[in-house]
Amino acid sequence: METPPLSTARLELRPLSLSDVPHIQRVFPRWEIVQYLHNAVPWPFPEDGALRYVQGVALPAMAEGTAWHWSLRHHSQPETLIGLISLREGEDDNRGFWLVPEWQRQGLMSEACECVTDFWFNVLNKPLLRAPKARENIGSRRISLQSGMRLVDTRLADYVSGELESEIWEITREEWAARR
Repeated sequence: METPPLSTARLELRPLSLSDVPHIQRVFPRWEIVQYLHNAVPWPFPEDGALRYVQGVALPAMAEGTAWHWSLRHHSQPETLIGLISLREGEDDNRGFWLVPEWQRQGLMSEACECVTDFWFNVLNKPLLRAPKARENIGSRRISLQSGMRLVDTRLADYVSGELESEIWEITREEWAARR
């Protein structure tokens, strides 16, 4: 299935495209954003890092129908990319996101997560959504708790900031539907 545009009360979720590369390259390489991301993210972030990710990873997965990636933009500033959110096939890693610090602590990522989780269950008809996160990533843990997810596993994992205790959170389609 092609990645459709989505929206929430405050956000536009646009399918990721090559035109997003310069925006990502400008706002992404910040420690506050990358420290709790999987160590597949190169750090320091190279000058062509956004292009390599979008062109070499995200767009091919979108074309294969194994991942869905969106850029996030606030309705009040639709020309400004403020983050990304993704869904992907896989056993323990179905959703990931980042948001620039200036837009954090406003409930925007909770809104985006609600929207894409609904897409995962009600459009893609997936039975289970799992999201890994560093235990130290309090904001991300809060989003999982607020959305009805439960902690199902812990393990060590490699993040940009090093090896950290990692948690796997999950919710089933039935649990998601019961919340609605």
